Amino acid sequence: MEFSVKSGNPEKQRTACLIIGVYESRRLSPAAEQFDAATDGFLSNLLRRGDLEGKIGQSLLLVHTPHALCDRVLVVGCGRERDLDDRRYRQVITHMANTLHETGATEAVCYLTELGVKGRDTAWKVRHAVEATEEALYRFDELKSRKDQPRRTLKRIVLSVPSRRELAPGEQALREALAVAAGVRLARDLGNLPPNICTPVHLAQRAQTLAESDARLSVQVLGQPELEAMGAGALLAVARGSAQPPRLIALEYRGAADGAKPVVLVGKGVTFDTGGISIKPAAEMDLMKYDMCGAAAVLGTLLACRDLQLPLHVVGVIAAVENMPGGNATRPGDVITSLSGQTVEILNTDAEGRLILCDALTWVERHYDPAVVVDIATLTGACVIALGHHPHGLFSNHAPLTHDLLDAGRQAADRAWELPLWDDYQDGLDSNFADMANVGPREGGAITAACFLARYTKKFHWAHLDIAGTAWKSGKAKGATGRPVPLLTQFLLDRAAAARA
Repeated sequence: MEFSVKSGNPEKQRTACLIIGVYESRRLSPAAEQFDAATDGFLSNLLRRGDLEGKIGQSLLLVHTPHALCDRVLVVGCGRERDLDDRRYRQVITHMANTLHETGATEAVCYLTELGVKGRDTAWKVRHAVEATEEALYRFDELKSRKDQPRRTLKRIVLSVPSRRELAPGEQALREALAVAAGVRLARDLGNLPPNICTPVHLAQRAQTLAESDARLSVQVLGQPELEAMGAGALLAVARGSAQPPRLIALEYRGAADGAKPVVLVGKGVTFDTGGISIKPAAEMDLMKYDMCGAAAVLGTLLACRDLQLPLHVVGVIAAVENMPGGNATRPGDVITSLSGQTVEILNTDAEGRLILCDALTWVERHYDPAVVVDIATLTGACVIALGHHPHGLFSNHAPLTHDLLDAGRQAADRAWELPLWDDYQDGLDSNFADMANVGPREGGAITAACFLARYTKKFHWAHLDIAGTAWKSGKAKGATGRPVPLLTQFLLDRAAAARA
């Protein structure tokens, strides 16, 4: 899909489809008013007749509009003008993209970027118009023998900005949006791959392919012999039941001057999670291929870094394993020694994400002098119970890092919500036989999981994003979402802007 920005009057656009908005109840947006005046009130006459109310999810496709230079006009409902916020704006864009795709138009000029969204400027509207359109039009059909082909493919959308002075910020927003969309697409593609293809070795190969695409990227992959030699006992304990060998992957992007401390992103990459000996129920176990979405988000974010050429030092670390039952699998009651030297009593082998992450976090501490570390993991069903499927759960040992991530989530329309990381919860991890247990009580399960990780992050500024409720959708919309690539990319954009200031 090709996107561009342009300034101009709607009635002067020679295009296959002109897109304008109408508010509820039948109130024309400014661009629609201008177009209506040039067509002798054609649009307002249709609205008075009751053809469109203007609610979100409604649209009207017009042909043979008098005095218009465009072939067709798509009128999109935008809801109540005073209620148009971030979420509703993206709903409007999503409906536009789906409708436009169904019309068979190959190109269009869109004036929805001139709608008034509370607290948002033109650049924000351009960026989210691109991201929401790409999200709506995404399809994963590479494994289908017969692919659904539209009768005509939408190839180009021109996004309008109100004046020429907004072209430059609009073009910058467009560059950022395309980078985020590419990162999200990569994360979704990896998440949607089946577990017989997307193995730990496959993730390592994808990281190596990405590293080959740019001189600023490099990769290091540690296999089972290296992990055993260095004593990554927690990570290896999870992998023991599987025939798939584990990998610890470090993809490094060097866009900053030598000596700059890196931002380290650590992704959970359990390419399939049966739960191990503490096996999960059979129903919907196919969804456990998405337990590597933290790893996918790391790779997607590094791709966005590359495309944006950010002046930062960023390292993506992925702990990749498969969690299976087997004759050699770790058992409940086993005690293992993590890379840090701390011992862990395994009470539940389905609490495996924290085990691979704790070794990855210790490895980061030993090999880098990080500015900050953010881990991303589909860690706990308890987080889904607490927050549902809208925000990521956020835990951190550093208030400024928490603030930056929350702000980035709001700007990116990829929100997180802070949960407590109080010492009160640490007692739940007590063990009679080891330094700690790998699970605590049922209550506050997302918090005790974060508290477990906090024991391995005392020497650096760290945040944990629990994306168990946000990384994929089930049911009819089943598929990976690519979140939190938008949040992480915005976080890095903000750090780059601060470094330039």
